[in-house]
Amino acid sequence: MPDNATPISISDTLFDAVVVGGSTAGLNAALLLGRSMRRTLVIDAGKPCNRTAPHAHNLLTRDGIPPDQLLSLAREQALHYPTISLLTDTVLTAETGPTGFVLTTAGGHRLQTRKLLLATGVQDELLPIPGFAECWGRSVLHCPYCHGYEVRTDRLGVLANGPIAADMVPLIHHWSQRLTLFTNGPATLTQPQRQLIDRLEVPLIETPVAALAHQYGYLSAMHLTDGTSHPLDALFSRVPFRQSGNLAEQLGCALTETGLVQTDAYGHSTVPGVWVAGDASSPMRSLSAAAAAGAAAAAFLNRALISDDLPVS
Repeated sequence: MPDNATPISISDTLFDAVVVGGSTAGLNAALLLGRSMRRTLVIDAGKPCNRTAPHAHNLLTRDGIPPDQLLSLAREQALHYPTISLLTDTVLTAETGPTGFVLTTAGGHRLQTRKLLLATGVQDELLPIPGFAECWGRSVLHCPYCHGYEVRTDRLGVLANGPIAADMVPLIHHWSQRLTLFTNGPATLTQPQRQLIDRLEVPLIETPVAALAHQYGYLSAMHLTDGTSHPLDALFSRVPFRQSGNLAEQLGCALTETGLVQTDAYGHSTVPGVWVAGDASSPMRSLSAAAAAGAAAAAFLNRALISDDLPVS
């Protein structure tokens, strides 16, 4: 491991940028900042949201790579630059300070940085159905673009109701016509929505779900409360999410109606000096989108630093 990946003496250091979150968006942002000769610190707690998925997809040259291998390679390449350091820790507080921002961490560090980039992601709130959490990311899936190809001929289910079900059923049906909709209780579909599902010849089951049968996270059947079971190989479901931590809230960043951090096209939040990239601010939860957002935010953060340092006439 590179020397600058080890714990560093940071109490008296003023960083140009601190990146909170060391997954795809954060590391790509740090890479660009480090190559821009900015003293950059990445703080990461080691809990990426895709850590349960066995493979990652839709990333050029790395399609199908296990997420942990991708992050290991990304860290190695970023830490090649002496301008980039990595601290394994959790940021507890963030506030404005005389030189920019002051952060405190669970490990007892107090950090100062001129600019701040949040790549903290979101945390999925998994449904309280036995087996759901164990299968999440393996055979209970949220994104057909990430996982649909691998299950394109399998017996699939959609666990959703109302407008979400009406949106998901035609989408998932594109990958496999061996599809069943489970509404986990009385359907709340409008008549046109139900007619669309009928035209696709997708069975609709309203009986509540009792449990998911699986082996090591790989689904085999859905058990319902009436005692029946339906063989399944994979299940698609959208679950609620929340911000991972409350740093954006502490800093006063505005949120959207859906709970994402509000930013402009280049990741700048409503708080001067704070950029946000990745899942925390975007509904496009994919590696390629996160990497692109991290690079864009870092580029405009660097431009802000250049502007700050221009001589005053």
